Amino acid sequence: MPDIHLDAVGGIAGDMFVAALLDALPDLQPRVLADARAVLPPGYGVALPARRSGGLKALGFGLTGTDRQHHHHHDDHHDNSGSFADMVARIRGAALHGGTADKAIGLLTLIAEVEADIHQVPLEQVHFHEIADWDSLVDVVAAGSIAAALDGARWSVSPLPRGGGLVKTHHGLLPVPAPATAALLTGFTWRDDGVTGERVTPTGAAILRFLADPGGSSTEGRLVASGSGAGTRVLPGLPNILRALVFEPTEAASGDEVGVLGFEVDDMTGEEIAVAADRLRAVPGVLDLTIGQVQGKKGRPMQSFRLLVRPGHQDAVVARCFLETSTIGLRVSRERRVVLPRRLARVAAGSASVGVKTVERGGARSTKAEADDLAGDSLDARRRMKRLAEDAV
Repeated sequence: MPDIHLDAVGGIAGDMFVAALLDALPDLQPRVLADARAVLPPGYGVALPARRSGGLKALGFGLTGTDRQHHHHHDDHHDNSGSFADMVARIRGAALHGGTADKAIGLLTLIAEVEADIHQVPLEQVHFHEIADWDSLVDVVAAGSIAAALDGARWSVSPLPRGGGLVKTHHGLLPVPAPATAALLTGFTWRDDGVTGERVTPTGAAILRFLADPGGSSTEGRLVASGSGAGTRVLPGLPNILRALVFEPTEAASGDEVGVLGFEVDDMTGEEIAVAADRLRAVPGVLDLTIGQVQGKKGRPMQSFRLLVRPGHQDAVVARCFLETSTIGLRVSRERRVVLPRRLARVAAGSASVGVKTVERGGARSTKAEADDLAGDSLDARRRMKRLAEDAV
């Protein structure tokens, strides 16, 4: 997986993030655009129009369709009411690539949790007034698709433009950065470039919180791609773009530290454990989660959870473990890991496109097709596509 640095020249919003990554990594476009279309009603589509901002070329990302001009009207909200439960149900019910639903719901959950705290309402009563518009839902799903396709990548971000003034919302005029944005990006570094207005949206903030470690170091390595996503505003004196810089690590093996959380449960059903595991894997900062069978006191069977977590997200993941499982205590430690360089490419395998992960092993190379891209086919078809994809790399 690459190291990706987000350069918030003009700021960051959901559409700017999607456009920047799809400009830098065009192989992701078929997957991400298909996922975005899958959550839309008939008459809508998505596009990546070429744009210019401040004299620089960039991509945009947004809706298309004959009903485009009506998508803000309340008549559409019978299909997309904007409640947290409705948004989750729509995402879960869509035909999405592997991992997209969990990542998109993880992004939504981040926004819902801060909105619930800010407005002092239960989580299930949070209503996404802005995400009730199809544009914003598509941004969340497309960002989730990118996060799933690049699972394991390391993300960093430049200091964020603070902006200033007031922004109009369903709740009236609010200060910039909006309360939800400020809550999501506590711990991140900000700057004042003298340009007012909303520069970082709540969706953009959730993407950063989900992907980047606030205290993480800048990415390093060989620059292999770059792309720019354009916002819709015209900013005085600078381009309104988010730039994505994609680096390939140059070292034979890179090392970093991860938090390790461990605990056991003996009073959850198999179904409850499966649901808890899916939810914990979607929590920002969780790198991996494994569950093993162990034997406790008096021969009782127990399930042992082990999570690898980015250090900057450790406290939040601990809180979610207590919420999603029945454990009343857990172990916390920090370990150093060594990771081999890896990259993900999409290759043609017959009539399909399959993601293939390549790992460098001291001069040797191993490849493996992504299992999610093979799901749904017969065993023989999966094996044939797997061989075709791995031979093509």
